[in-house]
Amino acid sequence: MEKFILLKKSHKLALNVYKITQSFPEEEVYGLTSQIRRSAVSIPSNIVEGKARKSKNEYERFLLISRGSLEELSYQMLLSRDLGYISDKEYDEFLNLSIEVGKLLNGVINSLKNKSV
Repeated sequence: MEKFILLKKSHKLALNVYKITQSFPEEEVYGLTSQIRRSAVSIPSNIVEGKARKSKNEYERFLLISRGSLEELSYQMLLSRDLGYISDKEYDEFLNLSIEVGKLLNGVINSLKNKSV
């Protein structure tokens, strides 16, 4: 069940990021906006791809990649806030959801270390 919640929350995070970045400056379309969106989409994409591999080790590896993408996204959103592209409120909403996704990711990773897929 935790795995389904993880996918659902990471999908929600990606949708949230797309919504926030719609208002970014036009000159950032091929820069920060693109990087942020790729990082956000990478999180649920790697969760799905890893699960499809049907191997505990492969799944764990892809979850670790998702966790790395989450950390990358967190920095990019901090930078966006500091550049004035997003409000403190938008950043706080993002941060709360990203913390939740991070905890879920860590939970699934830890559960894989204790049992088979």
